[in-house]
Amino acid sequence: MAKFPEANARLFKNIFVCKQCKAKLRSQNARVSEGKVKCRNCKSEALRPVRKK
Repeated sequence: MAKFPEANARLFKNIFVCKQCKAKLRSQNARVSEGKVKCRNCKSEALRPVRKK
């Protein structure tokens, strides 16, 4: 799929997925690990990085 660095950054860098409603959102790693980011749909703080297939 993404073989060059620009596409990898666009698809995987700073993108997280909500564990409850599966919504994708873009935020910084530090803010997610501190718990400062919430899902805009369900207001959950349970986020995971997007999966690299």
